[in-house]
Amino acid sequence: MITKLKSYLNKTTNAAPLAVFRVFFGIMMFFSIIRFWYHGWIEKLYIDPKFHFKYYNFEWVKSLGDYNYLLFFICGISALFIAFGLKYRVAIIVFFLSFTYIELIDKTTYLNHYYFISVLSFLMIFLPANAKFSVDNLLRKRSYNQIPNWTIDSIKLLLGIVYFYAGIAKLNSDWLFKAMPLKIWLPSKYDLPIIGNNLMQQDWFHYAMSWSGMLYDLTIPFLLLYKRTRRFAFVLVVVFHVFTRILFSIGMFPYIMIVATLIFFDASVHEKIITVIKRLLKPFRRQIKAPKTQDIYQFSSRKILLPILAIFFAFQIVFPFRYAFYKNELFWTEEGYRLSWRVMLMEKAGLTTFKIANSKTGQYFYVQNSDFLTAFQEKQMSFQPDFILEYAHFLGDHFKAQGHENVQVFADSYVALNGRLSKQYVDPTIDLYQEKESFKPKHWILPFKDEIKGF
Repeated sequence: MITKLKSYLNKTTNAAPLAVFRVFFGIMMFFSIIRFWYHGWIEKLYIDPKFHFKYYNFEWVKSLGDYNYLLFFICGISALFIAFGLKYRVAIIVFFLSFTYIELIDKTTYLNHYYFISVLSFLMIFLPANAKFSVDNLLRKRSYNQIPNWTIDSIKLLLGIVYFYAGIAKLNSDWLFKAMPLKIWLPSKYDLPIIGNNLMQQDWFHYAMSWSGMLYDLTIPFLLLYKRTRRFAFVLVVVFHVFTRILFSIGMFPYIMIVATLIFFDASVHEKIITVIKRLLKPFRRQIKAPKTQDIYQFSSRKILLPILAIFFAFQIVFPFRYAFYKNELFWTEEGYRLSWRVMLMEKAGLTTFKIANSKTGQYFYVQNSDFLTAFQEKQMSFQPDFILEYAHFLGDHFKAQGHENVQVFADSYVALNGRLSKQYVDPTIDLYQEKESFKPKHWILPFKDEIKGF
């Protein structure tokens, strides 16, 4: 076993796939930042809100106010440096830190694909993505044809985990046997040409989409790995992600996943892509002496690097299953839901109001949420328990600072899940100001009184 592992770790492959991946990743990230800037989302999401919801133990991450524009600028420039392969190691570290900091400012903006970008950019810190076809090659006057095979396989493994775990998450009774939440979402797409008033309204189509989505996620990594089915699999990837982009507003993620799956193709395909890029850049190039080509890229600290990556992948494999430690319904309590590749599995809507009371006199008043939260923040807060608890503490601190005494905070909350009737969500008799955020089960969430079977 150890001999086979050593043999695998010493195996090399063409550096072209990783170089192409680096180029497209950098370009995609650059345009993602431009898109955020263009739509005014920097101001709307990170500057305007009076209060930001924080991830547990990351309360120290603060909005930088108007300097958020500088943070986005640094993130965008580092993405360009990554694409060019210019000072790559510094650029990918800066990108990872700046992008992740942005995402940690307010968890209201959490999306699985933002988490994916942070995880992927962290992995890329340890990969020689600038070994070939990079400005760094010109600066150091050498290039490499071969890199360790595991560096490319690590990206394939991460993509496989994302897809496969998303498929496992769809093995639940709501998704498969009730076609939820697609049965809620798809009929609203009536304005789509041709299919809007036909397919989108058909019950059988909702089930077909649910089952095909599950089968796609579970099988696509293996279809991409197998050479005979790779081209067919890539067509499926394109069709699936383009269709989901038409149906749902999920930004650049579909295009990122389409481009990312190119890494499964043989090096010959990527050599052709590099040739095409060189032709496109030819009018802008001056006569530059080609760097000296060396055969194999050698890591200087592999004994440190490999254990780090082993821990990284162990975390990615195990952490999504942490929900198993909680006895309550995952979709209801969301304990262990985030950071687990559970993509578009539920439709929740809520209405949550807060009562500020004096424990001694019994006097109370209700809070107008719009005085403190944006409409988007209030929507997300209304059905997510950690949001509700954090906001309750914010309100308690706020009114205590204003001079109110013996402050208690109670929530009157009703939540609907996947087409079910709205039910009371939070125990209205519990003072949330006395409850602390932790990894322990939230006993103040009322029972679901239903069952969703699955993983």
